Amino acid sequence: MDRRTYLRSFTAATGVTAATAAAGCLGALGESGAEGTILDPPERDLSEASHPSYGDEMPAFTAPDPIAGEEVSVADFEGERAVLWTSFYTNCPDGVCPALILRLRRAQAAAAEQGYGDESAFLSLTFDPERDTEAVLREYAGQQGVDLDAGNWHFLRPESYEAGQDLLDEHFGLVIEKQPADDYENLEYQFPHYGLILLVNKQGIVERAYPRGPQTDVEALVSDFERVVTA
Repeated sequence: MDRRTYLRSFTAATGVTAATAAAGCLGALGESGAEGTILDPPERDLSEASHPSYGDEMPAFTAPDPIAGEEVSVADFEGERAVLWTSFYTNCPDGVCPALILRLRRAQAAAAEQGYGDESAFLSLTFDPERDTEAVLREYAGQQGVDLDAGNWHFLRPESYEAGQDLLDEHFGLVIEKQPADDYENLEYQFPHYGLILLVNKQGIVERAYPRGPQTDVEALVSDFERVVTA
């Protein structure tokens, strides 16, 4: 059970507020941060957000990587690699998704330059598998400057749109729905979506949630990732 679920269960059973529990009754948090984390607590408390945040366990899920031709499980990286995760779609018309991929790509480049690429994993999950086929994802990787040959980047593609909806809702608290794209020529539908990036340490604990990923300072994110990987 992750920290947020435990706090909510504790609150419901005892009437103690989550804030009081986190302050010391449960022993999950201390002045230096959440148990199992490397970074200090973030300035913005996201503990009540629907998505995973600082100190939570990274949701366990498995999804196909059509380019590598294999199933990728988050559990495969525990104990070995720190993870940067985000969700996206290649037909994004407003620049949000390219901005998310840029931040993961810059972290990937830094990992290669500094020699910790084998301790890193970059997971980008499409929620538009109907259009984001293997060929489309491979072309998109080239357009965005992703290094697929590094062996640490995975474009994840759920088996169906509905499977992607269920995965993001159940594990990440993100509701994904197709919307009309009347304002865009040659675009059948679009997604009003979340710009969330998660930074997860090698033990599978979330170190940072960046809910405004496209606006997150690139150098700060890369610095956070490096600190977590090399700790």
